[in-house]
Amino acid sequence: MSKSRPKLSTLTEYCDVCDTRTPHKVSIDLRTESTKETNRAFSREPYRVTECQHCGEQIAQRMNDA
Repeated sequence: MSKSRPKLSTLTEYCDVCDTRTPHKVSIDLRTESTKETNRAFSREPYRVTECQHCGEQIAQRMNDA
């Protein structure tokens, strides 16, 4: 029997809630950080969003905070 391959957007990562490594759905989301209308289009930042496929815990991390 062959193993099914995970989707490219699914990674095995540690989950604080489950306290173990579980499959996570991973995506990139552009979020607007400014509340002002004038420069709103220039305040978008990429966020790495992970969602545990076991418990549903979702974490968003700003990617430019290296």
